[in-house]
Amino acid sequence: MLSKIPFDLSKIDPEDLDKQILRIAIIAELDAINLYEQLASLTEDENLQAVLLDIAREEKTHVGEFLSMLLIKDEEQEEELEAGEEEISELLEDEEEN
Repeated sequence: MLSKIPFDLSKIDPEDLDKQILRIAIIAELDAINLYEQLASLTEDENLQAVLLDIAREEKTHVGEFLSMLLIKDEEQEEELEAGEEEISELLEDEEEN
């Protein structure tokens, strides 16, 4: 789990600081999603499981919020995300043809 930022933010170029903060926030939310979903799979208490899965869904919303903000602040990230989507689309089309 991410409990400490793995690098010194004071050494980040001020122009890139917000982008790095957003990436750290996304990592933290993904980590939380994994934790809550894993804990939910371990419990036999249906109420506790429902609460954990509900919180995991909320964390997924947070990922979307942070990612949306990152795409506003980092044009290159937006372009590369779109390129990645295209590559996956092509790969899936190739798989369907085979």
